[in-house]
Amino acid sequence: MNQPHIPASISCATGRRRFLGGIGVSSLAALLPAEAARASTQATAPVKTSARIVIAGGGAAGLTAANKLATQLTGATIIMVDRRKEHYYQPGFTLVAAGIKPQDYTVSQTSSYVPNGVEWLNEAVVEIDPVGNKVVTDSGKRLAYDFLIVATGLELNYGAIEGMDTALIGQNGLGSIYHGPQAAADTWKALSTFADQGGIGLFGRPSGEMKCAGAPLKYTFISDDHLRRRGNRGKAELIYMAHAKSLFSVPIVAEKVRMLYQDRGVKVRHEHVLQSIDLGRKVASYKTPDGLVEQNYDFINVVPPMRAPQVVRNSPLPWTEGIWAADGWMEVDRSTLRHKRFPNVFGVGDVAGVPKGKTAASVKWQVPVAVSHLIGDITGKASSASYNGYTSCPLITRLGRAMLVEFDYQDNLITSFPGVVAPLEELWVTWVIKTMGLKPTYLTMLRGRA
Repeated sequence: MNQPHIPASISCATGRRRFLGGIGVSSLAALLPAEAARASTQATAPVKTSARIVIAGGGAAGLTAANKLATQLTGATIIMVDRRKEHYYQPGFTLVAAGIKPQDYTVSQTSSYVPNGVEWLNEAVVEIDPVGNKVVTDSGKRLAYDFLIVATGLELNYGAIEGMDTALIGQNGLGSIYHGPQAAADTWKALSTFADQGGIGLFGRPSGEMKCAGAPLKYTFISDDHLRRRGNRGKAELIYMAHAKSLFSVPIVAEKVRMLYQDRGVKVRHEHVLQSIDLGRKVASYKTPDGLVEQNYDFINVVPPMRAPQVVRNSPLPWTEGIWAADGWMEVDRSTLRHKRFPNVFGVGDVAGVPKGKTAASVKWQVPVAVSHLIGDITGKASSASYNGYTSCPLITRLGRAMLVEFDYQDNLITSFPGVVAPLEELWVTWVIKTMGLKPTYLTMLRGRA
């Protein structure tokens, strides 16, 4: 299998090595906008309490919350409930599917991040009862709580795409990055074959909320670059099926991507949402304002619809009206992450029903805010911490170049590194942030130290 050639312009040249050494890779990757930094508060000394706190979910948000609470409280009973023993560094899935990183780059053990003072119950939460202040696990354990942090992540709803079979990812031109580390590696195999042969490549995203909405865009860029590096771009037609009338929710970012797609010959079809796929015939069907349309393909990157996990959808926690009700996203205040009807419940990470924030960078700022308000309830001193919707997406535009897209609830662009990283510019340093700096910072976040 062909491996990507990383251009000399991003190799460890002497000047750039000195630059990185001077400011630190972890500093580059910190992504700390001043607005968000001001919102985060840390107790100067651990707060003594007998509070019983349950964390539903042990992914990025759950582990970060567990570590923050363990550091800031003493005497509390903190129980984190999650069935999965492996922890996935999900921001790395695209890098694996691009042939840049090996599959094991994204996999570690949850036990590595569980702090002293936190009990990890290796079971699944099957019921949440915010009226009775308890959760129930799949073994029948009933866990009473004074405070609940819901960090269950989201559910990939592949079943909503008729004909989709995740067992066939990597075969016959079928790719799907989100399904996990193995699927990301198998997607790379399918893309590499496509880059060797050419043909029609289909990309896009579902309607509704999703994690890392920039990933489908960047994978289109990555595919274009692999084709060019193998001299086969002229043999390929790349089509991005946009679910809406825009390519991205932030207008200025959408326009920049539109211009880059136009420059690189990527066709865009708006208001196309994948409904079904015939894996044998290699034909995808899309819902459009004019009805269903079919499109044949040689390679397709399927991004499934996403929704809150069943345990949340079947609880009293979701929004009951509005745009987030149908998919079961948690009804939380977008500034405090506190549930609007159950004040001792907080929702952080992908499950939170807020306008932005389904990225690891968002978790970094959501969790300290939620924890600050929870501790404020314990001490009786109300917290003023506020999450402003900060979301970050290092958008790879070719191997060796990326744009750092950072924004808030108001779609304001945020610049974490003035004078170093210009927003919406294709830079090698942003590539370094994405491929080298983000994972160490992510792991620091999990341990509550970011």
